[in-house]
Order: sequence, then structure tokens, then C-alpha cells
Amino acid sequence: MAHHVNTLILGAGAAGLMCAAYAGPDTLVIDHAKAPGEKIRISGGGRCNFTNIYTGPENFLSENKHFAKSALSRYTQWDFLDLVQSHGIPYHEKTLGQQFCDRSAKDIIAMLMAEMGAAKLWLQTGVEEVSHRDGLFHVRLSREGKTTPVTARNLVLATGGKSIPKMGATGLAYRIAEQFGHRITETRPGLVPLTFEGDTKAHFAALSGTSVPARVSCNGTSFDEGMLFTHRGLSGPSILQISSYWREGDTLSLHLLPEIDLYDTLRTRRTQVGAKALTTVLADLLPKKLVQHLGEAWDLGGNLADQSDSALRALCDRLTAWPVTPTSSEGYRTAEVTLGGIATDGISSKTMESQQVAGLYAIGEAVDVTGWLGGYNFQWAWSSGVAAGRAIAAAA
Repeated sequence: MAHHVNTLILGAGAAGLMCAAYAGPDTLVIDHAKAPGEKIRISGGGRCNFTNIYTGPENFLSENKHFAKSALSRYTQWDFLDLVQSHGIPYHEKTLGQQFCDRSAKDIIAMLMAEMGAAKLWLQTGVEEVSHRDGLFHVRLSREGKTTPVTARNLVLATGGKSIPKMGATGLAYRIAEQFGHRITETRPGLVPLTFEGDTKAHFAALSGTSVPARVSCNGTSFDEGMLFTHRGLSGPSILQISSYWREGDTLSLHLLPEIDLYDTLRTRRTQVGAKALTTVLADLLPKKLVQHLGEAWDLGGNLADQSDSALRALCDRLTAWPVTPTSSEGYRTAEVTLGGIATDGISSKTMESQQVAGLYAIGEAVDVTGWLGGYNFQWAWSSGVAAGRAIAAAA
């Protein structure tokens, strides 16, 4: 005989747990993992960058740039901060509005588990089959070595995307959504390091571990944050951010030290310390390892005083508009999110309910809404989870 619940939530991640907190007591959350909130646990170096105080619709990518507005406006970053404070969780702000736990990401998981109340949680549970008939979802689950049938009036797809497959990420939500007539937009890795081949890869590998402030631009979008050279290419916040806007074949423009006017700075220093080697002066501004490498690759010889205005301008142009063309990315293996997903044209922006099948909901990363780096994707999980949970509770 099937186990019956009002709501079955597939996925005990950020969105699924948040939805369970609002959907009502007759709710069952299942997950394949041994513990809930595994991506929460490892996020932010174990401190969980759980939201961003600057969250707005403009911080998200989607085929429909307006879709996220409703959920984000009805459960905001300030609402989540109120929840964190009500549980006595100490937190702090890092750069650019990012909010982190003082102690551990496990505080957020414990808070969500407490908020779930009477909702049930089944772990190490897989999904074998999903169907819909007679107004109910019929789901065959694999649990404790046997098949367990469950029926539910509501089914919530909260299994995330394809990123970090070593943690069990799959395209399950996409397959179920397609089964019920939903379109899936193109999916690809987002917030991911970029890789290079040939001479560029060799040059960057020689600089592996070196970081520098940079404005990285591509396709009309720019981000000013740290950039890190790696043995395979480029990483760091500015690169992870721009990766969501980059496509194979696109060229990035790297502007090193965007916070200063490099040309004016070098001209001023030419009058002050012109007898110093150009590379010595540059090493006061940029990492020494990077300057040594560029000095050899770009033949930066002579003293600063030997450099004419036009020579300094040419050098600054190279350092502030350095074109590089990545070959690929590190892929889903290291991507923090999945771009694309269940198309928003088949989902209510207010309730997250399917417009194809009553009682079917899609939330979080499974939907074609992807945030910037810095807590935005967690806020989307909270907001979309609350939207679905409130709708389910209101209809009960």
C-alpha cells in the first residue's frame, strides 16, 4: 500500500528545505544523500554565503529576465536575515554585501530543519518512477533496499542542476519536468573557472597561484573583483562571475588594477623614480611574479625614465585591455551552479507551480534562474521555496 502525503519534495537542499518549512506538516522531503543540505554545508568554505543584501532581479540570468521579480520581492534578503537572527545565528558581512555565518554553514542547515517542524525527511532515497493520474502523483522511491510507493497531491522539483556531480547532482528535475510537457532551456556550467590551451595555458600555468584585482569584461558585461591564475587557466571571483556570460569562442578583456589610472600613475612615478627599472616600478603595483613573467614575454626592459608617453600608453593599453580567449571551462565538476533549466514560460512566477500539471512545482536551481556569485543563488532558493510552500499551504 502506498504511503500518502499532501506534498512530496524531491531534494533536501536549500530550496527544498525552505519549501518544506512553509508547505505544511503533511510534507515528505526525500534526498539521495546521507545528510540534508550538503551543498549548504560545503558552501562559502564551510561558512555558507547565505544571502546578499544587494539582491535584486538584475543579479540573475534567465531567458525571462523579469521572472524572478515576484518571488524575490515577496520573500527578500531582509526576510531571510530576520530568520537567521531569530535563531540566534551569528553572521557577518564580507565584501559586496555577502553575508556569511560566523561559525559554520551547519547553523543554517539546523535552522532549516527546525523550521520544517512536523515535515518528514527520508535520506538515502532515490526516485525510480513518477507518474500522475486521478489528481495524484504516484512516485516509486528506492529506500533501504526496497521500492516504496508514495502518492502525493503536490510534487516539488527541488533537486538542483548538474553542478558538482561528485555530490550526486543529476538532471533528474529536468527529466521529470520534460515528462510533464515542460521545455528545458540549454544548460551549461556557471560560476566556473575558465581554461586555455597552447601557449596561453603555459603562460598562465607559470603564474599559477598569483592573484590580482581585475575588471573582466565579455559580451557587454564587466565584473571588478579578484582574478587568479591557475595551472589550467583563470579563476577567482571576477572570472567565475563572467563565466556565466561567456560562450565558447568569446574573447575576454582583462583590465588589471581597475581601481587606479595606471597611465597617470606611471607618468607621475617617472618624474619621481625614473631611474628605477620599469619592471621594478610595476612590481610595486602588480604581483612580482606576474611582472617578471610579463617582463620576459613582453620585453619590458629599460628604466622608467626611458619610456615615452606613447610607450607608457601602449603598455597601459596592454594591461588594461588584455584580450584572452578561453578554450573551455572546468565544466560541471567545479561549477557552482547550472545555467538554464526548466523554462520559466511554463511556470507561475508567483507560485512556482506548473502551468501544465496542477500540483507540480519547480524551485531553486532546477529553474532557469541563475544568480551571480555572492549569495544570490541561495536567496533565489529561499525566495522560490517560500513562494511554492505558501501556495501549497494556501491550497490545502
